[in-house]
Amino acid sequence: MKVLITGGAGFIGSATAKALIDRGDEVVLIDNFNDYYDPKLKHDRLDIFLKDYAGKFTLYEGDIRDTAFLEEVFAKESIDKVVHLAAMAGVRSSLLDPRLYEEVNVRGTLNMLDAAVKHKIQNFVYASSSSVYGNNTKLPFSESDSVDTPISPYAATKKCNELFAHVYSHVYGLNTTGLRFFTVYGPWGRPDMALFGFTEKITSGKPIEVYNFGNMTRNFTYIDDIVSGILTTLNANLKYDVVNIGGDREEKLTRFIEVIEENIGKKADQKLMPIQPGDVPSTVADIGKLRAMGWAPTTNIEEGIKNFVEWYKGYYGA
Repeated sequence: MKVLITGGAGFIGSATAKALIDRGDEVVLIDNFNDYYDPKLKHDRLDIFLKDYAGKFTLYEGDIRDTAFLEEVFAKESIDKVVHLAAMAGVRSSLLDPRLYEEVNVRGTLNMLDAAVKHKIQNFVYASSSSVYGNNTKLPFSESDSVDTPISPYAATKKCNELFAHVYSHVYGLNTTGLRFFTVYGPWGRPDMALFGFTEKITSGKPIEVYNFGNMTRNFTYIDDIVSGILTTLNANLKYDVVNIGGDREEKLTRFIEVIEENIGKKADQKLMPIQPGDVPSTVADIGKLRAMGWAPTTNIEEGIKNFVEWYKGYYGA
């Protein structure tokens, strides 16, 4: 197949590209290399992480808000399937500029859906988020739960994308699957994520901010498990669905920090803080639907954090 990945220089996008190339697919990447975090990390994912794959993927630098650019890529490349990951990320940042998040995440996704229909794409797998569950108190979160009460602009954009995907599946027959990611982590991860920030500050002797006074739980999901889930749904060609993709262990934030400390060899100076606007105390995934498709997570936080800290030390010379 020829697979288009938007956000192809991103954390999940670059790892997905590697896996697709490894199994023999042709890969086309789109990325606009925005400055939400240091673009050097995005370029290094392609130049270092995918060093051995040079010449095995095609990169287009551009923006999903640009319909003429998207038409050029789709018309030229004869794409079979799409993995749509491009978005403005971050729950807290979305509170500062909700209009930007609407513009990129919703209208950008609409542009992608339009192009997918026009060019008869076989399957459109896109990134949703566990944040759509808002303050749901029933755990674990199930795909059948109501997601009508998001508590951040970011979450609202992801819910909106699920609704538009349903419309395009129903009206145009486009196969769509939304993946509700639960706290993705691992080597080459985003600097705004907790693991990256904690590692950076503990290593340099700075205090870390621990929200909700440490009373948080998460299904942390290792990048390799995320990628295998993407490939599972990409193969499935579901008419329309939304699917949780998360780890199979509910982890306390305090334990997460302990494992980071063990791998760095230094205790964290913890500054306990109240919960932040838009954040939720617990996200726990019911992963039965994806399990039934033959997928299962395989990496626990002890192994995953070890891999991340080793990468961090090597990449930054820490």
